[in-house]
Amino acid sequence: MANHSATKKDVRQSAKRNERNRYNGKTTRNAIRDIKAIEEKKSASEKLPEVASMIDKLAKRGTIHKNKASNLKRKLALKVNALKK
Repeated sequence: MANHSATKKDVRQSAKRNERNRYNGKTTRNAIRDIKAIEEKKSASEKLPEVASMIDKLAKRGTIHKNKASNLKRKLALKVNALKK
């Protein structure tokens, strides 16, 4: 690593961003896992907008690709809509 102060600052910033992205990504994956485990349509439907918002935020920040976000939301919506009342 170079000994320039700008390079050292960039390393600190990228480590901070990496940690934040990992936390947000893992939190979203856990939320997706939890909504998949729900058996009642009503509670899953209430939780779906929150999870979709989390997925959109990841895509907006560039943590995941926008097409991956769309695919995740589509699959979740299909699963929730297929649940029995």
